[in-house]
Amino acid sequence: MGNVMKNLMVLIFLLLLSGVLLATERSVVLSIPGMNCPVCPITIKKSLQKVDGVKAVDVNFESKLADVTFDDDMTDLEHLKQATANVGYPSQLLGKEGHGK
Repeated sequence: MGNVMKNLMVLIFLLLLSGVLLATERSVVLSIPGMNCPVCPITIKKSLQKVDGVKAVDVNFESKLADVTFDDDMTDLEHLKQATANVGYPSQLLGKEGHGK
């Protein structure tokens, strides 16, 4: 039993060291007022999905909002905003950032 516990402790240590257990998932809602057609969300979603660390994206044309879940060790709000601006749709944070989802 001692060997199993030792191996488990080593595995936990390695996972912590690699950052797997320390990654923090964050969710933000971006306001994207420039969306003017039903195809815009597809373009915006594809751009956001290309950002390293993005886990999930939901873009809604009617509300002109994008809900983005991402690993905050790999990216940040500025990179997300840049991704939408790069495809012609400047965005801004709606409200406060949420942690976890």
